[in-house]
Amino acid sequence: MTELTRAMAAADQPVAIFEAIHQTVNDVVGVTLFTIMRLNREKGVAERIFSNMPEAYPAGGEKPMEPNKWTEIVEEREQTFVANTIEEIAEVFGDHELIQSLGCESVMNVPINIRGQVVGTLNCLNVAGHFTPERVAASEALKVPGALAFLMAQQAEE
Repeated sequence: MTELTRAMAAADQPVAIFEAIHQTVNDVVGVTLFTIMRLNREKGVAERIFSNMPEAYPAGGEKPMEPNKWTEIVEEREQTFVANTIEEIAEVFGDHELIQSLGCESVMNVPINIRGQVVGTLNCLNVAGHFTPERVAASEALKVPGALAFLMAQQAEE
């Protein structure tokens, strides 16, 4: 985790910490597409604050937060959401065609909880069937670095 330690000390926040989180996530579970979304309950949207594919998914993009299976699992139960086929992704994400066009057919959304509330998610996408029970279990180790990223982003905005 020395990469995260170096990133935390870097002046160019939150970019440095986001890039280090991306590398950490890739090392732990493997990702093709990685984004970080912050939940904005006032506006009823999830705001993208980082993407490793900014051409397709730029920072600043938003998705409406609609009540569905995803919100029940991630927001209400504060559990990791996994969909290992494009059909499962299509059930909850309207942008499933774009996701598929990028070579991704599975998703794992890791909720980040700070002070008793889910503040956002680490969104990991890869080929169909990628997010095995072992990778989902390994994703638990991403929650503390994820919380660090959200806190660093918040501090950088103040």
